[in-house]
Amino acid sequence: MKIAAIVPAHNEELTIGSVVSDLLAAVPEMTVYVFDNCSTDRTVELARAAGATVRFERRKGKGNVVRRAFADLDADVYLMIDGDDTYDALAARTLIDHLLSEHLDQVVGVRTATQGDKDAYRRGHAAGNRFFNRLVTALFGVKVTDMLSGYRVFSRRFVKSFPALSRQFETETELTIHARNLRVPQAELPIGFRDRPAGSESKLRTVRDGLRILGLIVSLLLHERPALFFGVVAGLLAVISLGLGAPIVVEFFLTGLVPRFPTAILASAIGIIAVLCVGLGVMLNGILRVRQEIARLAYLQYGPVVSDTP
Repeated sequence: MKIAAIVPAHNEELTIGSVVSDLLAAVPEMTVYVFDNCSTDRTVELARAAGATVRFERRKGKGNVVRRAFADLDADVYLMIDGDDTYDALAARTLIDHLLSEHLDQVVGVRTATQGDKDAYRRGHAAGNRFFNRLVTALFGVKVTDMLSGYRVFSRRFVKSFPALSRQFETETELTIHARNLRVPQAELPIGFRDRPAGSESKLRTVRDGLRILGLIVSLLLHERPALFFGVVAGLLAVISLGLGAPIVVEFFLTGLVPRFPTAILASAIGIIAVLCVGLGVMLNGILRVRQEIARLAYLQYGPVVSDTP
């Protein structure tokens, strides 16, 4: 069985050696691929010294790294972990074994601060993650505990059916929605999470990346739940149309006059747009069904992962 670890890295010379060493200690048969993303320090040198195979992705952004890695690497099981040494890399064996024993397609490591690292999860990031977890749970109907976790294990058929359209840190959101759309068997396991070492700087920007993730969620809602998206838009437009038009209709029945003709035209136009939104939602929902069938067939081209051990 081929197991590949994908480690996106950008200027992680303080941590990359430890991450690679811990991964190989936990799963010696695993091949660790460090995808260097435009580093300007000794990340590449230290990754190789620790035993990793280094590859390069010149387009900045974690999503670009994941897209490249999923396309280039051929394995039965894929593990993804950040190169900043905040995740417990020694838990790799536990995550992989759970994927294999339960015949799953994705296992997500849910971050749990280790003793002495209660502040590892920055307050802004933690609040944002909770908000997005609840938002995705409500909009897409899938329970999510740690949607933004970068520590995950995948089956081959999950990876090879994943479109990987994101460019930056929103790739975890895309992975979560992809799993929901395919309705693949998956699980969550608690894993240790600690603070970055002194001198190591986080690449995440709470507001900037939060807005980017929010934008992706809206985009995915449009593409993956068009009936809901356009149904809500149509409902809001219908309320506005009724609010503007109802007094005019009442006055017409009482007096036979339409004194606010421009408002009547506006209310009618908004009502027509609401009806068109309903029709558009129905049409896109049909297209969604076709896309889901195609994605499912692509997923089924690959067999399930079977462990080498009885």
